[in-house]
Amino acid sequence: MKRMPPRPDLGHLKKQAKELLAQYRDGTPAALARLREALPAARGRADSAIAALGLRLHDAQSCIAREYGFASWADLQGFVLARQAHAADPARAVLQWLGLVYAGDIAGGTHRARPTVAARLLAENPGLPGGDPWLACAVGDEAALRQAIARDPAWVHRAGGPLGLPPLVAVTHSGLLRLAPFGERLRACARLLIAAGAAPDQSVGSRWPPATLATPSQGERLSALYGAAGQNHDAPLTRLLLEAGADPNDGESLYHALESADCTRLLLEAGARPGGTNALLRALDLDDAGALRLLLAHGADPNEAGGGALAAAWPTPLLWAIRRRRSPAHIEALLAAGADPTATSPDGASAATLALRYGLPEVARLLRREGSGTPPPPAEAFTAACACGDEAAARAVLAQHPGVLGTLAPAQLRQLPELAAQGCGEAVRLMVRLGWPIATPGGDWEASALNQAVFRGDAALARFLLEHGAHWSERHGHGDNVIGTLSWASLNAPVEGGDWLGCAEALAAHGLPSARPDPQGATSVLLDGRRVAFSEEVADGLLAAATLG
Repeated sequence: MKRMPPRPDLGHLKKQAKELLAQYRDGTPAALARLREALPAARGRADSAIAALGLRLHDAQSCIAREYGFASWADLQGFVLARQAHAADPARAVLQWLGLVYAGDIAGGTHRARPTVAARLLAENPGLPGGDPWLACAVGDEAALRQAIARDPAWVHRAGGPLGLPPLVAVTHSGLLRLAPFGERLRACARLLIAAGAAPDQSVGSRWPPATLATPSQGERLSALYGAAGQNHDAPLTRLLLEAGADPNDGESLYHALESADCTRLLLEAGARPGGTNALLRALDLDDAGALRLLLAHGADPNEAGGGALAAAWPTPLLWAIRRRRSPAHIEALLAAGADPTATSPDGASAATLALRYGLPEVARLLRREGSGTPPPPAEAFTAACACGDEAAARAVLAQHPGVLGTLAPAQLRQLPELAAQGCGEAVRLMVRLGWPIATPGGDWEASALNQAVFRGDAALARFLLEHGAHWSERHGHGDNVIGTLSWASLNAPVEGGDWLGCAEALAAHGLPSARPDPQGATSVLLDGRRVAFSEEVADGLLAAATLG
């Protein structure tokens, strides 16, 4: 592992990544060897195979980060910025470090905790917590907590420190809980605080935007239990809090704990009620049906309507499961618990018909055995064939019913962007080739298939759609067009492995206005008459495309 210089410079590290990419594209053996050693996608491959991967700047950045011992470029950036802050302003450095220890709902922002980076900075600066007992809570310094309690037993009840946290919340929300060297220390601190009288239901107002660290939410409370079960998925600490009397019905813990079977089980056995939490719908977002079965076994209503704006469009969990393209195992679990197989969508489609619209013939057969649905009419048969990517069947329907495209209802037309949002590229391509209106909006945010593809970073699908008439100016329900979609997605990377640079290059090749450098920002550009922020890689790509154009 390379040694990080005492005063790392982010600009220099970015330059290293660009130089590595240039050497890779030139086929330099040393660059190929570095990528093979550090980059998981290149590990064990021959030089020719690595060259064929078509690696991009984000791959070179990932290689540089891993050479310095970081899991990602974002982790490396966080480390460098925090170290620079420590050198320039120690008080600011503490807040920067806490933003790595805690997620944005505690520290203020939309970021995730980066505990491995926080731990590395702490190892370099063991005195970072200073004498602050609330910072001692973040790192699991039991001795410091004992001293604070000895000085003032009432301290365990007070919020304080740079983030204004009650001590037990500061312990249970610490991302360091996920790291083996810190886990037992933090659990010991939680036991100490509870033994000293700290209420197991200590909580703090959320700082997630539009709330801030300075103005926390007055209505949305984040409990100590939510930190243990929902954020860190730590079963031993969850059990400790529940045994101490923490309320499992805090409005957040169950919903966010579903990715941990142990935490979910502990909450349910302690009396957590799934009703009214949207936990059942959240379980249907997960590939594994285990969380769904746990909720149903503990009284979740398989016919409970969800909350929020989506409830009108997807009024039952069964319909939501189909929309999320869940497995037959999910559907069987719902039906066994009493889900109504005759549920219909707002346009009157049966659950079985809806399953066919989403390319789930096995689910449709399962529902038909339950008495739901009838053989589909031509428009539904055509939609179903397209959703399955079955070109022969779709063309057979077209041959028998040449005007079938003109008979498609709005709900059927929306399947183009719906399936794009679900990552069903082959189905989308077939629909477009057969004449589906390409700019039809749909999905959660009323966006065209192009917007959905760009959001996912699916550069190949975005390029295909552009080649078949899609346009960057297509608007979506958040009041912007594909430029805004590319901006948000490149900065937030909502889908792992997305290629937003490829999307930018495809857009630039198909009529996107040329970008100009923004004198006020390194990662923003002037585009279509406005200043727009992008990831550095995408901003550079848009400017390079403008130069070539």
